[in-house]
Amino acid sequence: MKQAGRIEDEAALRDAVLLTKAGDDVGPAGRLLLAWRRLAARPAGDLLTAKSLAAVLGEFSYAPDEEVVNDLADELRQLGACDGTVGMLTGAFIAAERHAFDRTVGAWLADALLAQRLGWAHSVPLLGAEAAVGASARLRRPTTGSGATSTETHLERAKGLLAAQARAALRAIDLSAELGRRADRLLAVAPKLRAKAADAVVDKLLSDDAIVASEKIAGMSDRGLRRLFDRLVEFGAVRELSGRPTFRIYGL
Repeated sequence: MKQAGRIEDEAALRDAVLLTKAGDDVGPAGRLLLAWRRLAARPAGDLLTAKSLAAVLGEFSYAPDEEVVNDLADELRQLGACDGTVGMLTGAFIAAERHAFDRTVGAWLADALLAQRLGWAHSVPLLGAEAAVGASARLRRPTTGSGATSTETHLERAKGLLAAQARAALRAIDLSAELGRRADRLLAVAPKLRAKAADAVVDKLLSDDAIVASEKIAGMSDRGLRRLFDRLVEFGAVRELSGRPTFRIYGL
């Protein structure tokens, strides 16, 4: 959100998506969250098809025509086939700028390309979560006659981009370890839960960022779900994430 120049924090992003009825517009902030969820949820090999790019650009609040989307898809295929990882990553930002998309789109494209290059089943939002990537992401090809200074500047920016990616990777590793510990705690207390459909609630908590206390779960009443969440909080297995007495949201 900082990269995009917006002010919403984690709580506002969760509210935008989780407190909106199915089919309703989640707003520009909610659509940005959905764009990054798309990156992590869809198979990495499907992320940069023309169909997927058209959908994600819509979530970034762009409405490019078919020709622009196809041109971008072709350029990204060429970048994915190039030898150098540095050139591929910087090229993603250059491609975004060339088509008048902002650096948040460039970060999304770079993360998708990296996942494909490394053969990952799913992409990880690395540069997308690095707020400091902004200055490094403003990359331009050196113009003719600009000399060594422009080339050196381009290389320095590329180094800054790689440093941002390294920071993001370390943060992702730490977050993964922390979520693993929390997931283990939830699994450890799950056998103690007596409520009907408790297993379904545990599965949802393990597979998504958060769920609302009013989530419709088969076999579970609203009151029963609230009591189950209270029990899980007592066990230290989940956290209440909204900080308010109503419209509560729970997650690892």
